[in-house]
Amino acid sequence: MIGRRRRESEAAGLSFLDCICCGFGAIILLLVIVKIRQPVVLEERGAELLSTAAHLEAVLEDLLEQTRRAEEELSATEAALAERSPELAAARAEWAQTESELAEMELTAGFLARMKRLYERARESTPKRSPPSSLVGGIPADSEYIIFVIDTSGSMLQYNWSRMIRKIDEILDVYPQVKGIQVFNDMGRYMFSGYRGKWIPDTKSGRDVIRRFLRSWRAFSNSSPVEGITTAIQTYASRYDDISIYVLGDEFTGESIQAVVDEVDRLNRDRSVRIHAVGFSVLEVNGSLPPTIRRFSTLMRVLCQRNGGTFVALQPR
Repeated sequence: MIGRRRRESEAAGLSFLDCICCGFGAIILLLVIVKIRQPVVLEERGAELLSTAAHLEAVLEDLLEQTRRAEEELSATEAALAERSPELAAARAEWAQTESELAEMELTAGFLARMKRLYERARESTPKRSPPSSLVGGIPADSEYIIFVIDTSGSMLQYNWSRMIRKIDEILDVYPQVKGIQVFNDMGRYMFSGYRGKWIPDTKSGRDVIRRFLRSWRAFSNSSPVEGITTAIQTYASRYDDISIYVLGDEFTGESIQAVVDEVDRLNRDRSVRIHAVGFSVLEVNGSLPPTIRRFSTLMRVLCQRNGGTFVALQPR
C-alpha cells in the first residue's frame, strides 16, 4: 500500500512539473514570436520614412526650381525698371515743372491784375515830367543823374555780357552831358568804391574808364536786382532830383515780387526816381524761358510802370 501511494505521489509530481514546463515553454515561444515580428515592423516603418523623405525631397526640389524661376523673373523686372528709371524721372520732373509754371502763371496773372488797378489809381497822382528829349531803345533819356544797376551773375557773364556793354554804350551816347553817373552791381556794390555815396564825374575819360572796367568787372551776384535798386534810392534820392536808374539783368531769384514792389514804393514814395530796365534772356533747351527770367520780366515791368519808367525785353539768344 505504501509503495502504491508513493508511486501515485511521484506521478502527480511529474505531471505538475510537466505543466509548469509547458507553461514556461509557451511563454518562451511567445517571446520568440514577438522578437521575430519586431524587425519586420521596424523595417516597414523604415521603408515608410524613406518614402516620405523621397517625397519631401522631390517637393523641396520643386520649390527650389520655382524660387529660381521667381528670382530670374524678379531680376528681369528690376533690369527693365532700371532701364526705364531715367525716363520715369524725367517725366516726373517735367510734370513737376509744368505744375510749377502753371501755378506761377496764375500768381503772376492775379498780381498783374492787382498792379494794374493800383497803377490806374496812382497814375493821376504821379508828378508830371517834361517830355523826354530822346529815346534809347524805347527808353526815355531825360534825367540829370543816371545810375546803372548791372546783374553780374554767371548767366549774364556767359551769355549776355557783350550785349549789356553795347546797351550801356548806347545809353551813354544818348546822354551828351549829365551831372553825375554811378554804377552798382545788382547786390548794391559800387564799381568804384572810391565814389561811394558820390557821383562819377561825367567826362570823356570817366566814361572811357567805365567802358573799359565793364569788360573785366566780376562781382558776386545773387541774380536779383533788388539790393542795387534799393541802395541807389536810399543813397541818392533824398539829396538829388531827376535821377534815372537803368537796371540791366536777366533773372530774379527772390522769393516775393510783391514784397519788392512794396519796398520800392515805400522808398520812392514821391516818385522822384525813375526806374528803367533792359531784360536779357536765354532760351532753355526746349525753347521756353527759365522761370527766373520770366519773374525778372514781371518784376521789372511792374516797377517801371509804377516808377515812371520803361521796360524793354530783348529777344532771347
